Amino acid sequence: MSAVIKDKPENAPLLEVCVESFSDAMRAAEAGADRIEYCSALALGGLTPTSGALARLKDIAAPCMVMIRPRSGGFYYDADELAIMKHEIALARDAGAVGVVFGACDRGGGLDVPTLCDLMAECEGLQTTLHRVFDEVPDQLHALEQAIEIGFDRILTSGGQPDAKSGADQIADLIKQAAGRIGILPGAGVNASNALEILDVTGAAELHASCKMADAINGAHDGRICVDVSRVAALLSVMGGKARLDHI
Repeated sequence: MSAVIKDKPENAPLLEVCVESFSDAMRAAEAGADRIEYCSALALGGLTPTSGALARLKDIAAPCMVMIRPRSGGFYYDADELAIMKHEIALARDAGAVGVVFGACDRGGGLDVPTLCDLMAECEGLQTTLHRVFDEVPDQLHALEQAIEIGFDRILTSGGQPDAKSGADQIADLIKQAAGRIGILPGAGVNASNALEILDVTGAAELHASCKMADAINGAHDGRICVDVSRVAALLSVMGGKARLDHI
């Protein structure tokens, strides 16, 4: 494989690459991704990987955060869906995940704190990321405090905007308010051309990107996307020149 970053500076910001298949996870890990967000169906915003995909988790040479989302659509879940999500968390742990990614909202669009606490109780020994349901809440600064109280390790966010570059100022405010109590992970539209600007404006210690391209078989687009290792390598190269802030 070409375009692989082997010697990333120790204090460079971390890169999490979001993938929708085992083969994509292998590509991203070999290209140097620090962490994988392991999903299925990225076109739907990311769903829980299949049991077959989870069975290969330990073969991936990078720590994996597993998406816990049982269906597409909104993030309000009933009791049956909550039970499924708890089971999926257990499956992810048994498969070797370092953590899980999940979120839930109430009927008013705010974080569903009781549901999230219920799910968090199943996450002992796992890292936890609050996914981009956070970008749909009416008051992010209030939701940040709720996420800290619930016990999340980090929040994936574009600052309530379509992409992290547009939401960089809000992300900076979130990082300032978080004051090291929770990680803030900028994501959406992150690439080698805007990563430094996002890092400079926000002061973030890590970035989230899909580094995707259209896949093709025999020269014809087959309707899916895959990880482009050259984009992963280019992003890592840019990030490698940016030292993390000591206070983050």
